Amino acid sequence: MTTAVGVRQNARQVTGLSKRQQGLATAGKYIILTLLTLLWLLPIIAALFTSFRTMDDIMINGFWSLPRALDASNFVRAWSEARINNYLLNSFIITIPSLFGMLFLSSLSAYALARFRFRGNILIYFMYVAGTMLPFQILLLPVFRLTNALGLYDTYGALIMIHVAFQLGFCTFVMRNFMRTVPGEILDAARVDGCNEFRIYWQIMLPLSLPSLAALATLEFTWVFNDFLWALILVSSDSLRPVTAGLATLQGQYTTDWPLITAGALLATLPTIIVFIFLQRYFIQGLTLGSGK
Repeated sequence: MTTAVGVRQNARQVTGLSKRQQGLATAGKYIILTLLTLLWLLPIIAALFTSFRTMDDIMINGFWSLPRALDASNFVRAWSEARINNYLLNSFIITIPSLFGMLFLSSLSAYALARFRFRGNILIYFMYVAGTMLPFQILLLPVFRLTNALGLYDTYGALIMIHVAFQLGFCTFVMRNFMRTVPGEILDAARVDGCNEFRIYWQIMLPLSLPSLAALATLEFTWVFNDFLWALILVSSDSLRPVTAGLATLQGQYTTDWPLITAGALLATLPTIIVFIFLQRYFIQGLTLGSGK
């Protein structure tokens, strides 16, 4: 009897120690994750502080010092004097048509590759995949010559067409793999009811592929909106520059107004943050459904 009681007490002590150890391990994990999060947010915090400071404050006290006073006039100057409002409008003019174009064309090609069997199907699919592996840097000169020969240089159309063409492979790759998971019986039933292929694509396949479309829309909006390379190569007029290329013009040759630039950069990030907030649920749903299926 005494032995059994001792065993129970030892078991309780071991259980108490194990729970305590688990609690300490959990607390340690949270502390480490919190420190890593703060480290990752450090540049954003620094940019936020800088945007509310004056250039004199930075020159006197240093870049990493705490601001002596907060001044929101940098955002007003960036919006009006630095023409961030015009640059943002140009970014939307380029991004929205590019987004709709690449999603529509990639969904069409993905539907054909996913639901039809024909000679060269796999070859075309691998061509799409191989196109996503080409670095943009080796294509700068050919693309520049092509847009110049077509009379599209220094126009919105050049950036729109290039973004659609270069993102078409990745979008087709994602959409094709998602559309293959749709049960074929649904499409066969629609054909029996007299639906043609385009109606099946438009009224059945696209609604079923909405999660993947939302995930792609979130990614592609971010990539196209934040593009700097093609905007630098294919556009030279200041009135046509998107916000990424417009921010680069704010840097002076001898001096740079860092509060103005950081305020403009923070304003430029707002559209992508808003898009991600509104499409976050569909984005996560598209990723989880795609991986699960």
